Amino acid sequence: MTLLNINELTLDLPTGKRLLDGISIRVAEGETVGLVGESGSGKSLTARSVLGLLPDGATTAGSVTIDGHEVLRATQPELLGVRRTSAAMIFQDPRAGINPMRTIGDHMTEALRFCHGVSASAARETAVSLLRAVRLPRPEDHLGQYPHEFSGGMLQRVMIAGALTSSPKLLICDEPTTALDVTTQAEIIQVLQEQRAARGMGMLFITHDLNLAASICDRVYVMSGGQLVEQGGARQIFTAPEAEYTKRLIAATPSVEVGGGVAAAAGAGVGPVAGGVAAGAAVAEAPAAGAAAPGGAAGGPMVSVVALSKTYHPRGREAVHAVRDAALTIPRGGSLGVVGESGSGKSTLARLIIGLERADAGEIRIAGRERTAPPKDRTERLERARSVQMVFQDPYLSLDPRIPVGRAVEDTLRLHTGLDAAAAQRRVLELLASVGLREEHATARPRTLSGGQRQRVAIARALAVEPDLLVMDEATSALDVSVQAQVLDLLARVREERGITILFISHDLGVVRRVCDETVVMRRGEIVEAGPTEVLLGSPQHEYTRALIDSVPRPAWA
Repeated sequence: MTLLNINELTLDLPTGKRLLDGISIRVAEGETVGLVGESGSGKSLTARSVLGLLPDGATTAGSVTIDGHEVLRATQPELLGVRRTSAAMIFQDPRAGINPMRTIGDHMTEALRFCHGVSASAARETAVSLLRAVRLPRPEDHLGQYPHEFSGGMLQRVMIAGALTSSPKLLICDEPTTALDVTTQAEIIQVLQEQRAARGMGMLFITHDLNLAASICDRVYVMSGGQLVEQGGARQIFTAPEAEYTKRLIAATPSVEVGGGVAAAAGAGVGPVAGGVAAGAAVAEAPAAGAAAPGGAAGGPMVSVVALSKTYHPRGREAVHAVRDAALTIPRGGSLGVVGESGSGKSTLARLIIGLERADAGEIRIAGRERTAPPKDRTERLERARSVQMVFQDPYLSLDPRIPVGRAVEDTLRLHTGLDAAAAQRRVLELLASVGLREEHATARPRTLSGGQRQRVAIARALAVEPDLLVMDEATSALDVSVQAQVLDLLARVREERGITILFISHDLGVVRRVCDETVVMRRGEIVEAGPTEVLLGSPQHEYTRALIDSVPRPAWA
C-alpha cells in the first residue's frame, strides 16, 4: 500500500522563482526510500512540503497525500492531525529543533501528554524507553538535562527518539545521522530499521552520504536544481547510474578503504582529493597511544600537546573525564585526524588546543609558543585568533543570525587584517567563491541558507585571516559529497600554497583518509591508537579502532 504519494509537485516563491518542479515520489508501507542530491537541490524542501511546512507566500501545484490525507489543501487542524498521528520528521539541525530553555524530558513528553492524553508517569516511562532504544547511556538522568549539555550526536539521538513518540506511519528523516559517529550511526540505523519492521513504518530518508543510502534504502531518487534527474532501485542507481549528475556524485563519495563504497560498485574509482596532500609536507612519526610524537619539520612542530587533561564536574553527577593524559604532535604543514565516538573527547581536545577551554593539566605549544595559560590582554587574544582558527560542527550557532553572512566574513577581515571596506568586500566574494558560493549569498542571512551552505560560510570566514593552524570540528559533516570534495580540494590547495597545518576532527573515516597524514583514535577521553592514516585504517591494532571501521556503512548488496 502506498503510504506517501507526491505527484507532480511544484513550488514557486512569490517572486516567481520555482524551487520544486514536477516532483513525483512514492513510499510504501515498510519501505525506505532515499532522496539524495547536492545541498540546495530541494531535498529538504520536498520533505518539509510533505508536512505542509512551506515558505511564506509560496504557491504549490500537484498533490501530496499521506495515508490517504491530502496535505497541500488541508486546513490547519487537518495538518496538525497528520503531524500528530500519521507522519513525523527528524530535522537536520537538532539544536534548531529543540527548545534550549526546556529540559529533554519536557521535549520528550509534551506531545504524549497534551496530544495523546498520556499520564505524566506513563509519558516518562515511554521517554526513558525510547532514549534507551537510541542508545543514550543514562536515559533517566538525561530527562533532567538541557540541550546545551549534550554533544551534537547525543542531541540528534534525542530528536530521533522524540519523533518516534507518536508512533508515526511515515518517518521523514532529513540527514538524521549527519552529526553521528560511525558506530552510533550504525546503531541508529539499526534502531530505525527495527522500528520500520516492527511498525510497518515507511521512511523517506534524505542523506548526502551515498554509502549510507546504499546500505539502508530500497529505492533512491536523485535530485538536482529542484528536479528529479534519476530514480530506481538502490542497487541499480549506485552500480549502473545513467544520469551524468549521479555519476559525478558517486565519483565524489569518499571511502574508508581503497576501491570501496558505492564508487567502486559503480566503477568510478575514487582516489585522493585532487592535489593530494601538501607537496613535501612532513609527516610525524606515529606516537604510541598516549605518547607524544617527535616533530618532523624544520623549526619544530606546529602543535605539541603533552599530558593534557580536562575533567568536568557537573552539579550532582559524577565527574566526566573528557580528556585524559593526551599527547600528540602535528608537524608544520601536516594534518592530523582525530576520530572516535560522540562523547569520546574529540571536541574538548580541540577546544583546549584553540584556547576555548582551560586544561586542568598538561602543556600546549603552537608554533613554539606556550598556549596553555589564558591570554593576558586583547592584543594577545587577537594574535592567537589570527594564528589559530576553528570551524565548528554547528554552523547555525557559529554565525550571527541578525547579519548577512558576507558581513560576518567582512567583519573578521577588517578586525584581523586592517583592510578597508572596499577591499574587504572584494575579498569576501573571493572567499565565498572559493567554497562554492555565489555573490548573491553574501547578502543572505544564515536562516535562509541550507546547512551545507552555512558551513561553507563558516569555512570561508576561518580561512579569511590565513591562520597557521586550522581546527575543523566535524566541519564537512553537513556537506553533500560534491561540495565536500570541493572543500577538501580547497584544503589541499591551501596546504600546498601556504603550508597551513590542519587538525581535523571527523566521524567520517573516508574523509579522514583523504585529508589526514596521521590519525589518532580517542575513546572515553584517551588516545587508544595512533599512526599513519593509511596504516591505521588498513591494519588497525586496537579492537575499538576495528569496531569503528566495521561500522562504516557499505552497500546492502555487498
